Amino acid sequence: MRGSLWHLGQSITRRVAHADKKAAARRFLASEADLKKTVLYDFHVAHGGKMVPFAGWSMPIQYKDSIMDSTVNCRQNGSLFDVSHMCGLSLKGKDCVPFLEKLVIADVAGLAPGTGTLTVFTNEKGGAIDDSVITKVKDDHIYLVVNAGCRDKDLAHIEEHMKAFKSKGGDVSWHIHDERSLLALQGPLAAPVLQHLTKEDLSKLYFGEFRIMYINGALCFLTRTGYTGEDGFEISVPSENAVDLAKAILEKSGGKVRLTGLGARDSLRLEAGLCLYGNDMEQHITPVEAGLTWAIGKRRRAEGGFLGAEVILKQLEEGPSIRRVGFTSNGPPPRSHSEIQDEKGNNIGEITSGGFSPCLKKNIAMGYVKSGLHKAGTKAKILVRGKAYDGVVTKMPFVPTKYYKPS
Repeated sequence: MRGSLWHLGQSITRRVAHADKKAAARRFLASEADLKKTVLYDFHVAHGGKMVPFAGWSMPIQYKDSIMDSTVNCRQNGSLFDVSHMCGLSLKGKDCVPFLEKLVIADVAGLAPGTGTLTVFTNEKGGAIDDSVITKVKDDHIYLVVNAGCRDKDLAHIEEHMKAFKSKGGDVSWHIHDERSLLALQGPLAAPVLQHLTKEDLSKLYFGEFRIMYINGALCFLTRTGYTGEDGFEISVPSENAVDLAKAILEKSGGKVRLTGLGARDSLRLEAGLCLYGNDMEQHITPVEAGLTWAIGKRRRAEGGFLGAEVILKQLEEGPSIRRVGFTSNGPPPRSHSEIQDEKGNNIGEITSGGFSPCLKKNIAMGYVKSGLHKAGTKAKILVRGKAYDGVVTKMPFVPTKYYKPS
């Protein structure tokens, strides 16, 4: 789904408002019936969640507070997101690591048990099928989460390669965790609030680490990670315990952690300089072009062995022709597909995500430009509705990250 989520919400609201009301109502009800709902759907509605279609699901884009306010509150206090539309799965078997390494760029074998990393599923041309956080639970168990909009494509891709791998005697099986829900708790209050709900010492769990533990009486998968640039956790909880856990988190925070929707999730991840698949990464963009070279394990650079390795290793050696960069700009906020020009008016690239930063109070964006024009401080023009505005290449993240790492 293209364009920023905030933009998506605004356009849906406008479309419904301006359409013939009866026809719009009929279409909306029909599409509503087709949408999947997370177990927290009624909870969102009861808390004033404004529900919109997203990747086949009915999801809250915001609650009673504005997207601006909830973005700032996440960085000052905390946010609770329902991300149960995303797909969690486990790969098991003594060959699950070598199997996964055929499909992703990470050094999975080199991960210590209980640790994880961001990685990219690649195709034969080195393009990104999806990005995913993968965790090595044990040598024979990998847990990963893939994006909602990529679920069908990703699962078909994994299954096709798994069949071929197993036909040659490989020991790997999978389980899709449709019985679990996923909550993301983010912000400076995330750890102190969650600590009230578990006996485990969260101060010993660092960014990228994973544990299976009881939280609020339910056996959860806990990963210290998130999609905001803040400290926080993703909690995979049995679906029958999800609403109780959400209530307990909000209650223990004394109202400071707020339910937060897709709109603020988008502005938070943009401020943190993080990619949104379908906008900033697609099937024709390689991890090198996307600025994710760091995610390609050292051993993988030497050995290859993943789909599209030839293309990617060649780019590592020679440099890519385009690169993902950040921008700040004046005028109206740039949006997905805004053209980027050099100061002489020549096309040099395209914006993939953009908006007004609630925390920095200025326009920020990311996009792809020709190599050589990617250095911080490079001036550019960004076209918004046909008019050129001044922009400048800016280092990312725009807002400093606060991941919890050993000091």
